Amino acid sequence: MPLPEISEALLRSYEKDGGINRADRSNLPSKPAVARMMEDLLALLFPGFHSPPPRSSRDLSNFVEERLARLHRSLTEQLRKSLGPKAEAAGEDEEVARWFLARLPETREQLATDVEATFSGDPAAASPEEVLLAYPGVEAIATYRLAHLLYLRGVPLLPRMMTEWAHGRTGIDIHPGAEIGPYFFIDHGTGIVIGQTCRIGRAVKIYHGVTLGARSTAGGRKLQGTKRHPTIEDYVTIYPGATILGGETVIGAHSVIGGNVWLTEAVPPYSVVTLVQQETQVRKRGSDPGTAAGA
Repeated sequence: MPLPEISEALLRSYEKDGGINRADRSNLPSKPAVARMMEDLLALLFPGFHSPPPRSSRDLSNFVEERLARLHRSLTEQLRKSLGPKAEAAGEDEEVARWFLARLPETREQLATDVEATFSGDPAAASPEEVLLAYPGVEAIATYRLAHLLYLRGVPLLPRMMTEWAHGRTGIDIHPGAEIGPYFFIDHGTGIVIGQTCRIGRAVKIYHGVTLGARSTAGGRKLQGTKRHPTIEDYVTIYPGATILGGETVIGAHSVIGGNVWLTEAVPPYSVVTLVQQETQVRKRGSDPGTAAGA
């Protein structure tokens, strides 16, 4: 098919009603703008770690003022696109932007507990600086805590775009609607999924490959607004590959969930949950000249 005909066919497809059509140029939040906004937010939360270190207190003051002003402009614009024309007319985009930015100091206090939990809980961590520079869990948690603020204000689209930005960078998928307490530690992190209605208490430690999900999504949109994901109480450790499902599933405080466990029922406090009757077999391979050294 010649290119002009392909072009015409595409243009005709845009005229149809449907969720994947937004060629009418109506505003939606911008993914590149959200990415830039997240970089600025992390630079303010962790000065010197996500931006060049300031050379003096005056430099630091200028840096904070400049980044805040830039963030205020970009955040207001993305909120305007998320909330729509009525919110813009009422000044809600501006009000939410200022409210959100005013929460940054208390968000830093929360994140200080997460960094502390990560450093004190991992013998491989050489310093808090290494944690901030090299641990993906800290970045994913910081992004979640920011996105959660906007989620609580009922902002559509933008919170999920923020956590998906972190998901793409870290492999850690935290829905902004989850409720997560202080001193949260994600170790390694790749492949972690935390669902929208999860409730996670204080000082919880989660390893890579853990899923805190729903038992079934067969009900589709009818399940919206229900508690579909588990509750993890204080001081719980969940080891790699564990899957915990269901809104009625509660993992009691101080419990340990072993690797590759599959749970769909509640566990009382101070429990240790492991798989039983697993057997590892080691067999001698047959002689194969193709595997000889140098082959």
